[in-house]
Amino acid sequence: MCGIAGYVGAGLPPEAAAPHLRAMADAVAHRGPDDAGIYVGNGVGLAHRRLAVVGLSDGQQPMANAGGTLHITYNGEIFNHIELRRDLESRGCRFRTGSDTEVILHLYERMGTDCVSLLNGDFAFAIWDEPRRRLMLARDRMGVRPLYHTWHEGRFHFASEVKALLTVPGVAARIDPLALDQIFTLWAPIPPRTIFAGIAELPPAHVMTVEDGTVRQHAYWALDFSDSAAARSEDEHAEEARALLEDATRIRLRADVEVGAYLSGGLDSSIVSAMAARMAPAGLRTFAIGFSDSAFDEGDFQKIMVDALGTQHHQITSGPHDIAAVFADVVRHAEQPILRTGPAPLYRLSQLVRSEGIKAVLSGEGADEVFAGYDIFKEARIRRFCARQPGSRFRPHLFRRIYPYLSALQRQTPQYLGAFFGVGADQPDDPLFSHRPRFRATAGAKLFFSEPLRERLAGYDAADEMASLLPGAFARWHPLHQAQYLETRFLLPGYILSSQGDRMAMAHGIETRFPFLDHRLVELAARIPADMKLKGLREKHLLRQATADLLPARIGTRPKQPYRAPESSAFTGAAASRLTAVLSDVALAETGLFNPQTTGRLVQKSRKGALTGFRDNAAFVGILSTQLWHRQFAASKQGQTAALAG
Repeated sequence: MCGIAGYVGAGLPPEAAAPHLRAMADAVAHRGPDDAGIYVGNGVGLAHRRLAVVGLSDGQQPMANAGGTLHITYNGEIFNHIELRRDLESRGCRFRTGSDTEVILHLYERMGTDCVSLLNGDFAFAIWDEPRRRLMLARDRMGVRPLYHTWHEGRFHFASEVKALLTVPGVAARIDPLALDQIFTLWAPIPPRTIFAGIAELPPAHVMTVEDGTVRQHAYWALDFSDSAAARSEDEHAEEARALLEDATRIRLRADVEVGAYLSGGLDSSIVSAMAARMAPAGLRTFAIGFSDSAFDEGDFQKIMVDALGTQHHQITSGPHDIAAVFADVVRHAEQPILRTGPAPLYRLSQLVRSEGIKAVLSGEGADEVFAGYDIFKEARIRRFCARQPGSRFRPHLFRRIYPYLSALQRQTPQYLGAFFGVGADQPDDPLFSHRPRFRATAGAKLFFSEPLRERLAGYDAADEMASLLPGAFARWHPLHQAQYLETRFLLPGYILSSQGDRMAMAHGIETRFPFLDHRLVELAARIPADMKLKGLREKHLLRQATADLLPARIGTRPKQPYRAPESSAFTGAAASRLTAVLSDVALAETGLFNPQTTGRLVQKSRKGALTGFRDNAAFVGILSTQLWHRQFAASKQGQTAALAG
């Protein structure tokens, strides 16, 4: 895994090109601490920071083809590179290295931009095609690896992280108000928009070309549930899913370094670790987060799996003060405001992994999206039940079953439960029906926006924009598949794989690999009938059936426990006072994004430990992270302020 950067366009003197590229590369050095390289051509420059995982001795980048006409800088792994290499060699290709990077170059020589269709991996790369004077950018299907770009002074710049683009003289760090509204509603901006005005993100599963100053962009893959009514038995689907997951795990163990695994004690990471342990002849090292607060801790379940698999296990314990201690660094690496503290323990976990000499780890992330594991899917099903019988006194009781870890809900009346989950507030034919309660609860944080920010937004609705981007076939899909699509297309790449995934791992030079996000498995799961994935209120039913023999019974039958961490309670006491200074009236007035009076009351409630609900906690963390974002990005650029982008 690596960090990449570069530019195309005239006007940069040759003597200035190398320092320009090195500055960009240095800004993402944490992504690639093992090596660095640059390529300077006529009106083009590529930069690379390397994390050596495959082809340790001969995978240096930027890499050229044999004729010197193509150059690539590449972040990621192509997990099927061995099979692709064999096929290319059978067609007469000769390889000079053992790296997967050269495989991409040979494929591009034969197929051009269509080469991405054959790649099974997590990647973001740029290829400079000298004969065509064309720059190609590409990003993996699921959005595991990031890629950003901007135009400045007639040159097109790109990079793995925005930090590299901000080294370009004159590129400003100004906030995009619409992106902030999207974060405070949907948890993440909708690509290509980012929180940085004038800086765009290449969406997942997209290819972009820059040629003669013209930019073209297209999607080469899309998640599609149209064929989900295939007439196959549950056992047949389970058998195929098991085989694909095993193969996805097998190829993600390919590396010239040791690969470890995250083991939370939940179903998904336990399945991946169990499969990997069978495939790792030298044994498997596993890593986990523990919490000092038993409400968040899964240590007992981790121990069950460690004892069952015999892994060499490492754990780091997080308490509230640990979260506060790293939160500013978390925001700096996330590069955008966040509404939850969950990334902070994962940041510390990747630090532990690195200290143990591991560069790559497997993760169970993605199973909830692909096999319908989230509580929001069950919640939507119950809300639809209630909509069909609005007078039922019994159906609201079902909400208690899906949130057993929320003790306050267990004591509430059916009337309260129905009102709390918005029963009757939404129409079942609303394309965003499954997510409306979450969006409403999250958007409550926007009550703290300042009046100038409200005026700039002028009634903009982030959820309406999301709805406008749905594919034409969306309305014909099963309601569960609609909910899965929303989660997989928007939240997964924008928050789970970004703020909580790639950024926290790569902050310490750790590559995370996701067997459940192998596109073959994703496509198969999209064809599996909805009632085989969510059977009644049993989440991930088919996945449990397919892997039951791998796990101890207490793990295989365990209900979903979402990953959570202490929220506003992490920022109380003297230890956090320096961090929360960004919430003072003076600091709030300086940024101009939040109302000092209403925000001040929220901060006081937090200091008294009186913030208990999701809405207030999300608002507090969101405001704090936005203020920290401003201090670390907008205010850090000489002479810049947080003036709203026009």
